[in-house]
Amino acid sequence: MRELFHEIGSSLRQNKLRTALTGFAVSWGIFLLITLLGAGNGLMNSFMGNMNQYVSQSITVEGWRTSKPYAGYKENRRIHLDTKDLSYTQGKDWEGRIRGVITATTGTSLTLTLGSRTVDGWMEGKMPQHLEQEKLQMAAGRYINQGDMDGCRKVMVLSLAQAKELNPDEPEAIIGAWVSAGKIAFRVIGIYHTDEQSWRRSCPIPYTTYKAIYDPSDKIESITFTVEGPRTLEEHQAFEKEYGDAIRRRHSIAPDDQRGIWIDNGYTQNLQMSNASRILQIAMWILGLLTLVSGIVGVSNIMLITVKERTHEFGIRKAIGAKPADVLKLIIAESVSITALFGYVGMLLGMVACEILDKTVGQKGVNIGFEEIKMLVNPSVGVDVAIEATVLLVLAGTLAGIIPAWKAARVKPIEALRAE
Repeated sequence: MRELFHEIGSSLRQNKLRTALTGFAVSWGIFLLITLLGAGNGLMNSFMGNMNQYVSQSITVEGWRTSKPYAGYKENRRIHLDTKDLSYTQGKDWEGRIRGVITATTGTSLTLTLGSRTVDGWMEGKMPQHLEQEKLQMAAGRYINQGDMDGCRKVMVLSLAQAKELNPDEPEAIIGAWVSAGKIAFRVIGIYHTDEQSWRRSCPIPYTTYKAIYDPSDKIESITFTVEGPRTLEEHQAFEKEYGDAIRRRHSIAPDDQRGIWIDNGYTQNLQMSNASRILQIAMWILGLLTLVSGIVGVSNIMLITVKERTHEFGIRKAIGAKPADVLKLIIAESVSITALFGYVGMLLGMVACEILDKTVGQKGVNIGFEEIKMLVNPSVGVDVAIEATVLLVLAGTLAGIIPAWKAARVKPIEALRAE
């Protein structure tokens, strides 16, 4: 074995160009594969993160403006949902199909004041379930609970951006403080997380408190609920049409007027986003496999050329007593040594490239109008995937050289010596 490695080392030193070309083909194939897979994983992580942030498993219904005249009413009529719509949604007609019904109020713009500092706020009446439905992350304190609702408490939740403006030195210290909203003071019970450029200015207060102070009418801003039964995209779309038509009839809206009632169906959005995610994953795997195939082809071509160039050498070896198995063993050992060494180098360089992507492109974001999202999130490849890809490329390169090596090993010495 020691003599074999010595011979391999001697052969590599004597054929530096051939070794460099083979090594470059192996390293480049692995490097490109790992870099592309890492970038694809980063894109997928960004895609899935944003999908989870904005898509919810619920349906929200709001009134809007009609686009067509109907039943004696003119077009552009403002539609307001009311408590009767809420009772209807909770009623027997939808029993067993709709659950977890909640509502919210319209908002009121007020100036929040704490000492000498002020900030704009948008007061909204919310229920405890809105914390999960809107996917808010609490930075400190708590959200509205049922006790706040039952007692009509004057409490509010601020965004982190608002808390920083009212108390720049220690935003979390604002919890427990009384903040004036116009002429009424509310005690801050929590802060929900936002970044520095967040568009959120909402200040949730208990729904019952808002209705008692700002809007005693029966009008409501929205109805949110979850559904049971539908599973496929077609089933959810059919349910959405059935429910939407029922609400349109209650408000004398034309059946084909899709603008009078606005329905935000988180289920269909989630299914559509999941389909898009699967398509993106398939595309990335196809791209990765094509890259791997191109690397295998490159390595295979180099190995074919290498074996052909050494036919004369093999003839000399056989003329002095080498057996066909000895020639074959030498070629395979040399192929494995080159591809394993340079494959490892390519794997390391690919993982370094992924780290560079994370520190550069991964830190940049894209402004989508109201928020900035990252382009890549953790663009990396698992060590197991990197090793498996490297081993596969090494085996492919080695197997590519076995057939011509076997043919060269079986050539008669006199014919091999004639080869140029």
